[in-house]
Amino acid sequence: MKDKKTIHLDFNNMMADTIGLEHGITEQELKTLAPVANRYVNDVKEERSRGKLPFLDLPYQKNITTEIINTANSLKGKFKNLVVVGIGGSALGNTAIHTALNHPFHNILTDRERKSFPRVFVLDNVDPDRFSGLLDIVKPEETLFNFITKSGTTVETMAQFLIITKRLRDRLGKDYKDHVITTTDSENGTLREITRREGFRSFVIPGGVGGRYSVLTPVGLFSAAMSGVDIVALLEGAAFMDKVCKSDNLWENPALMGAALYFLSHTKKGKNIVVMMPYSNALSGVADWFCQLWAESLGKKFTLNNEVVHTGSTPVKAVGVVDQHSQLQLYMEGPYDKIVTFLAIKRFSKEVSIVSGNDIESDLVYLKGHALNNVMNAEFEGTRLALTEQKHPNCTLTIDELSAFTLGQLFYLFELQTAYAGKFYNVNAFDQPGVEAGKINAFAMLGRKGFEQREREIDIQLQRAQKKYHI
Repeated sequence: MKDKKTIHLDFNNMMADTIGLEHGITEQELKTLAPVANRYVNDVKEERSRGKLPFLDLPYQKNITTEIINTANSLKGKFKNLVVVGIGGSALGNTAIHTALNHPFHNILTDRERKSFPRVFVLDNVDPDRFSGLLDIVKPEETLFNFITKSGTTVETMAQFLIITKRLRDRLGKDYKDHVITTTDSENGTLREITRREGFRSFVIPGGVGGRYSVLTPVGLFSAAMSGVDIVALLEGAAFMDKVCKSDNLWENPALMGAALYFLSHTKKGKNIVVMMPYSNALSGVADWFCQLWAESLGKKFTLNNEVVHTGSTPVKAVGVVDQHSQLQLYMEGPYDKIVTFLAIKRFSKEVSIVSGNDIESDLVYLKGHALNNVMNAEFEGTRLALTEQKHPNCTLTIDELSAFTLGQLFYLFELQTAYAGKFYNVNAFDQPGVEAGKINAFAMLGRKGFEQREREIDIQLQRAQKKYHI
């Protein structure tokens, strides 16, 4: 690899040696779990060899990567705006990449400052005010819309598709097709049917890759390439982490150890909340992306043996240092039901000095000679120490520096860690039956054909609810 910058896992503050037996994990507990963990690694390898875990092979998709880069290059300079329309896994990965790797105020830079790369917007909700607000500021003739849905029938995405394509046709006529690109299943779904009929440019979401595991497919890679992100380096980082996590030794595999620590903390120590706390605004989108990955993969009613368990730990996003002033009070003095995972960047891309030759008030003199970088690090270290002193378990993933290469590592690490956690919990980490139930209800309430019986059942429930407990 041309770039060996890596991610380091420090879990000293998860261990009983540091925070005590009541809240900390012992080496013996890890040793007891090690043979099981070893077996899970081999299970994953075997399933991968049979093509059952295709998300693990995404870093090696050279043909697709070339297609994405060529398409992005052919479109460069033709559009002022790129609007990604998707929800859940079709949106969060896009936001995570752009927040992490683009200028923090990318969309208000001038065209020249953006080097002719488009502004990027992600429409991830059907909130009518937000939707209308974006359409107020992007002109159809200057905008490319990327509609993303694996099933091709996602109600939120397809509702927006109907509105936007009508607007494009009204303004641009038959040329509207040049302003649409779809990302969906290769064969099935309404969006694929429309794509064939209309002749839209299109990318394929690989079979067997669920939305929350799709950030390293065209779902996340196209908008990244369109905005100037080095997607080759992103995938190289993921491939690097794949190699790092090959070992079946618990003490050598960071994804396996992360899954074991979270699982033991939850099931043995009662820590049913996982706080993901990056000390970086750029990684705030990664925290949001992780929350979906962890919650949707592991929050399950049934085990693989069809036993009712209602299991899963709850992910929460916090951002340092902002949430030291909002959530930290609870983490310090509230219930002992949480573990905190810090994401720390060793070297930020900018060094910002606080004082340069100006007079300093006497009570601020301690800041002399420091930079905001020092303040950020002191806040992080101070918070980590404070939590540890109060015996709150925490671990830290330190990134040498934030780049496409290290971000790819982070995505792959968390995806593999989640897959291993599914093994520990004995649940299916790749379905989402609870989400599907909500979709069925929405289809019924909107009058979709085939859902008439469920619509009648909902009507009865709503009529009953209207009679009770209103103020």
